[in-house]
Formats: sequence, structure tokens, C-alpha cells
Amino acid sequence: MARITHLLDAGPTLSFEFSAPRDEAGAERLRQTLARLSQHRPQFMSVTYGAGGTTRGPTRDWVSAIRDEYGPLGVSEMPHLTCVAHTPDEVAQIIDEYRQDGIENILALRGDQPQSNSQLPHSGRLPAFETAAQLVQYIRKRADWDIGVAAHPEGHPMAASVEADLAHQTRKLAQADFAITQFGYRAEYYEQFVNQLDARGVDTPVIAGIMPPTNVAGIERMSALNATEFPTEVRERLERASSPAERREIGVEVASRLGRELLELGAPGLHIYTMNFARAASEVASALGWKADQT
Repeated sequence: MARITHLLDAGPTLSFEFSAPRDEAGAERLRQTLARLSQHRPQFMSVTYGAGGTTRGPTRDWVSAIRDEYGPLGVSEMPHLTCVAHTPDEVAQIIDEYRQDGIENILALRGDQPQSNSQLPHSGRLPAFETAAQLVQYIRKRADWDIGVAAHPEGHPMAASVEADLAHQTRKLAQADFAITQFGYRAEYYEQFVNQLDARGVDTPVIAGIMPPTNVAGIERMSALNATEFPTEVRERLERASSPAERREIGVEVASRLGRELLELGAPGLHIYTMNFARAASEVASALGWKADQT
């Protein structure tokens, strides 16, 4: 397994993100998706971690599956870890388990607040972490890993102000080895963000996250949750499409054009949010020069 910082040193990286499925039908779809997208020889694949630890076990299982199946092909694996609903002792256990698995990369996230009190730490135990920066500091004490964090070029939806948000993100990224942005559709937001970091003396590599927009309702919902712009011209094109195939074609075109713009701006890598579907992500990767290896 290679460290992500070493992969970034070698040139622009391609990576894919998946979520741990909740049933066997989803598991079979993900197995097929992994098999197809591995043909593009991505530098790494990541697996998300559910709010309140709801996918804790499956996340580790799928990270191990990627390591065992695709590690020999040169694909590294990276688990996500959210901390808002965990005590330090629980996080320590997770870290130790991943150390036993040979993990060397992790994405440290605050995570969403749990929807019920049953997902919060029990009374009488140490309080949960409050920020991803605190989690990064804690991981550093227990594991010699490359630690990534999330970046929000358009601002975090819970930020008190633009100034407070930029100050927080600057502090967080200064502690990390790399960052991955929330998906977006305007390259200028990425450019502005990295320039702001540079002006503050932070040179942490910021991998750009992209998501092919193929479902209007889904993108609108996620954009609203993450405070990212869903461009009107893209939404209107998708709404005029007469079939799922036409919407996928539009989504691939939009994401591919954005990917090229981001790479031209100097993005050290592209991270494709797949939603556990292969075709659009595969077509975007191919359009950007990462052709599938059919051998």
C-alpha cells in the first residue's frame, strides 16, 4: 500500500469514493462497480463511514476487500472515519484495528450529528470529539499515517461567517497531509480556495472532488445540504433530457469538462464520487485520460 502523499508526488492522481452497502443487493452492485472502476488503475479508493458509526463494521470490511483484491494491482485503500458520535476510546480502538490491517491512509472527518440520542456516547464517558482537527491531532498520537481532511471551497454549511469558515479550514488543512474537496461544479471556487490557503501559508495538497450530475433531485438535495452551487444551466439541461442515457451523457460531459479545468488549475488529483455506480464515473475517467485496462 502506498501513502497518498507519495502518490501525489508522482503526478495527478485518480481516486474513487464508495459507501458501504446495507444489503446483499447493494453489496453485489458494489463488487461489480469496484471491478469495473479498478480497470482505470486509480491510485486509491475510499470507503465512507456512516453517521454515528452506522457503517463501522462494513466500512472496515470493504476497505479490507479493496486491499486484498486490488492492492496487487497498485490500488491503495483509504477508510473514512467520523468522530462526532464517538469517544476517544472508541476512536482509539478503530485506529488500532486499522493499524492491524496495515492501513496507512485515512480521511478524518467530524461527521454529521447523530439523529438520535442512542447514537451518542453514554453518559459518564469522555465526550466525543467536536472537530475534525481534534481527530487529526488524536490520530497523530496513535498512528504514523497520511491523514486527509475534507475541504469546502464554497464554505461549510454550518459556518458562522465567511471569515470564520476560512480561518477554521485553514487551521484544519495546516494539520493535514492532504485534503479532498466536497463536490462542486465551478472550477473558480476551487481556484479561489487554494489561493486563499496559499496566501495564509498553507500548501497542503487539495484533491478536487467531482460528481457526474446525472440525477437532478439527488444533486439538488446534496448541493443544498453542502451549500454548493448547482448551476442553473446544468440543471436545465438535465431537466430537458428525454432519457436516463441522455442525462448520463450530459453529466459525464459536465464532469469531464470540470475535471480538465481543475487539472489545468493545478489540482494534484481528482476524486470521483461514484454513489456506488460505475458507468458515469468510468466514462469521466476515460475522458480525462485514465483509460480502462481491459487486460
